[in-house]
Amino acid sequence: MPDSPPSSFAYPPPALPEGNTILLSYPAPHVLLVTLNRPAQRNAVTSAQHAALASIWDWYDSEPSLRCAVITGAGGVAFCAGADLKEWDNTNSNTATPGQQNQEAWRAKEQRLRNRNGGFGGLSNRLGKKPVIAAVNGLCLGGGMEMAINCDMVVAGQNSRFGLPEVGIGVVAVAGALARLVRSVGKQRATEIALLGRTGYTATQMERWGLVNLVVDDGEVVKEAVKLASGVAGNSPDAVIASREGLKLGWEGIGVETATEVLERGLYAMMDKGENMKEGVKSFVERRRPVWRDSKL
Repeated sequence: MPDSPPSSFAYPPPALPEGNTILLSYPAPHVLLVTLNRPAQRNAVTSAQHAALASIWDWYDSEPSLRCAVITGAGGVAFCAGADLKEWDNTNSNTATPGQQNQEAWRAKEQRLRNRNGGFGGLSNRLGKKPVIAAVNGLCLGGGMEMAINCDMVVAGQNSRFGLPEVGIGVVAVAGALARLVRSVGKQRATEIALLGRTGYTATQMERWGLVNLVVDDGEVVKEAVKLASGVAGNSPDAVIASREGLKLGWEGIGVETATEVLERGLYAMMDKGENMKEGVKSFVERRRPVWRDSKL
């Protein structure tokens, strides 16, 4: 798969944290791959990464040449084990250096970063414009699972494990997972996941419960997620954005009639009779593959 960016971006990618803790690559045309790169820490997310990831998703939504994104974790052991609790705990240590924040200040800072434009990792509360696919390869716990719950599709390795262990360490999954989990798997199943704090839910079980789209061999997770992303990217970017908006309106609990009206008067009206709609119809009539223009939505 190609791993180089398009020849040019309309907007430059945002600055990334030091230490290559987040990697950006472009494995297929119009597809962005975001890799959490702290395998020794099970890809736990730091406060610096929260801010960087939020900026990445903002850039992805604004960059016309990108149409679908995939997020995964490096190392094959974990997609993301949640927040970096060692960073959290170190700020409350009696041996903290004068330059370190106390725990209360650090928690307040992390909460602001998580709430800024999308929640944990910029994803768990993200509304956004374009789809993101989670390629879950290993542990998907806490904030990692909160991100996956709000992704548009989830591909998981057969040995992946899911869970929200927050209650067992005295905290709460407040980055958006709880309300969304009820809508994804139902009240009783969501209650089991959230209140027992287990971390051994399998990919097959999460597929059966409706949280995972596809279970594949562990070594094929990113490949299969990119394949799905390429399928999305091969469709009209205008239609993908508008269709996702319609799904999101229903997901967020707006009544069906209201959601349909909002979509029809909003994004659909903006794309109606536009270049990509005309190209889609014309290519169908002419029995050829469509040539899409980058979306202006």
